[in-house]
Amino acid sequence: MSFADAISTCLMTKYADFSGRARRSEYWYFWLLSAPGSYALLLITEAIHLSFIGYLVSFALFIPSLAVGVRRLHDTGRSGWWLLIVLIPLVGAIVLLVFFATDTSPAGDKYDTAPPSTAYAG
Repeated sequence: MSFADAISTCLMTKYADFSGRARRSEYWYFWLLSAPGSYALLLITEAIHLSFIGYLVSFALFIPSLAVGVRRLHDTGRSGWWLLIVLIPLVGAIVLLVFFATDTSPAGDKYDTAPPSTAYAG
């Protein structure tokens, strides 16, 4: 996936989609734009005393960041709840970084299909 495709997917197509999978390229390209870009924008807007703009952009990027993180964990065969491991100081962030850098796992196939409908057809 190219840089432009990853950004388009995360910000337009799957803004708040927590289902499915995200390949490493999608996650890391989105991170490459959102994290440093958000911090740079916060610094610039603080310098010109318009910090609310930087905070609004950071808030707008929060949901797609969570969504692509969950989809990345799905791609490695893990539940999205593993994002909460970051709450463990230092160790949690390191473990999560390793999970995000891990290659695609066949165990992630279970996140590709939608669950069967339980609606009564009769």
